[in-house]
Amino acid sequence: MQPYDERLTVPRSWWFLAIAAGVAVALILLPFGPLPLLAGLVGGAALSMMAVSSYGSARIRVVAGSLVAGKARIPVEALGAATVLDPQETVAWRSHKADPRAFMLMRSYVPTALKVEVTDPADPTPYVYLSTRSPQRLAAALDAVRTVDAG
Repeated sequence: MQPYDERLTVPRSWWFLAIAAGVAVALILLPFGPLPLLAGLVGGAALSMMAVSSYGSARIRVVAGSLVAGKARIPVEALGAATVLDPQETVAWRSHKADPRAFMLMRSYVPTALKVEVTDPADPTPYVYLSTRSPQRLAAALDAVRTVDAG
């Protein structure tokens, strides 16, 4: 059983923007006739929706003794303290406090985040920054895996 699994889906309004992009492409192709207009509407909306879906498919999981965030897989043994970030700290850590060496899975539409120190001396990454809607649950899941591995 997985102690934590979250998909960082995009807000509903982004889907309306994807449809609006299709309408914009259709309007651009309007002078060429009804068939290009229809193709632009369908094609533009489909491509925009694929982009929105791809961006909103990022997942954060704690599974098999590892933190899986996007394409990164980090063993829990290589992680240190987890810090829950409130909305103000979330903005600060993804802007002026950010370290360029950190691994960051950021989504601007997610108001909270979790910052987890990387303790592996062979890894130059100082910390992992994860946008998450449930930072307390994610921190608890990481602690639970550490407790099971230690015990």
